[in-house]
Amino acid sequence: MQESRLFKIVYYLLDKGQATAPELAEALEVSVRTIYRDMDALSEAGIPVYAEAGRNGGIRLMNDFVLDKAVLSGDEKQEILAALQSINIAQNISSSQTLQKLSAMFHLHTENWLAVDFSRWGNRESDNKKFELLKSAVIHGKKIKIHYASSYENISERIVEPGKLVYKAKAWYLQAYCTEKQDWRTFKLNRIFKWEVLDESFPKRSLPEPIEDVQGEYGQITLRFPKEMAYRVYDEFEETQIQPGEKGDLIVSARMPEDEWLIGFLLSFGTQVELLSPAYLKDVLAEQARLLYEKYKT
Repeated sequence: MQESRLFKIVYYLLDKGQATAPELAEALEVSVRTIYRDMDALSEAGIPVYAEAGRNGGIRLMNDFVLDKAVLSGDEKQEILAALQSINIAQNISSSQTLQKLSAMFHLHTENWLAVDFSRWGNRESDNKKFELLKSAVIHGKKIKIHYASSYENISERIVEPGKLVYKAKAWYLQAYCTEKQDWRTFKLNRIFKWEVLDESFPKRSLPEPIEDVQGEYGQITLRFPKEMAYRVYDEFEETQIQPGEKGDLIVSARMPEDEWLIGFLLSFGTQVELLSPAYLKDVLAEQARLLYEKYKT
């Protein structure tokens, strides 16, 4: 109990800069005498806490010492800097300034060995603007009007109450309460092509767990790819879903949504994929391929 309270004192002083003993006593719901005993315990533990008398006095921590020597290990400091360094999705979050300040505070210099950019090739400004707008709407509880292209071949206008931004399977999703459907829905950010934050606020709702990232029926799909397609197969599927075939080909078995998206996904492989099961999808795929041929045969 005392150990937990000592950390709370340290974090309180880091946040406020200084505090009086009565202020700390009230915040932690203990006596002033206990606060002074805690100060002695912190000093004995090597935390440079001290008290200044006078009108503007109070309990303080010596600058830079706590984060540098007492709370975080060298490895932990490197992890924090690496995490900040890796986030490159939106330049206006001032991550570089934060990184510089923490590097100076930690007395460390981290090389730029890692970068993560979640925007698409050639579309960084638009993707980052969309992400920042949606993030702000989530944080401040503002409704959003979006135009969304679903995998069911329709474009709809929705007003949603954003709940959470989720990164899953190489893509960003917005989990939001749809006012039209009166239920939670998950929207892929790349398919939101118009967006507007409304002035209307909404009460926070509890997110149901889990929320499926794709609506629709899932089925077991089995595919065969020639070995030359290994680069694409390992891009799209987990290693546990891939088995080697007799002639070096790759057999993939995975649960996938059986909808229009799946047909388009399979057609994107051209002739370099063979659908083994389910059998009924072979006719659907063949018909779509025929229509494609008819469209371009001239």
